Amino acid sequence: MELQAHDLHNEFPEYHDRIHALKVSDGHFQRLFDRYHEVNRHVVRIEVQAELATGPELEDLKKERLKLKDALFDMLQNFKPA
Repeated sequence: MELQAHDLHNEFPEYHDRIHALKVSDGHFQRLFDRYHEVNRHVVRIEVQAELATGPELEDLKKERLKLKDALFDMLQNFKPA
């Protein structure tokens, strides 16, 4: 099984500049961004079998990652540079 890169820069390359701008200007975005990457790293470690988890635990992590990604995407779409 080939793993996909799920970091935000790969997920949304067209928003590279907005990601950077929001990371430095919006504390809420930064917290969601950090949590997204923490959950994503955890999912990847499970998928490559560097960590153990049950199927339901992995599914819960993937659901959390998706919710975070949706929230971050919404913020990226609605970002209005100053």
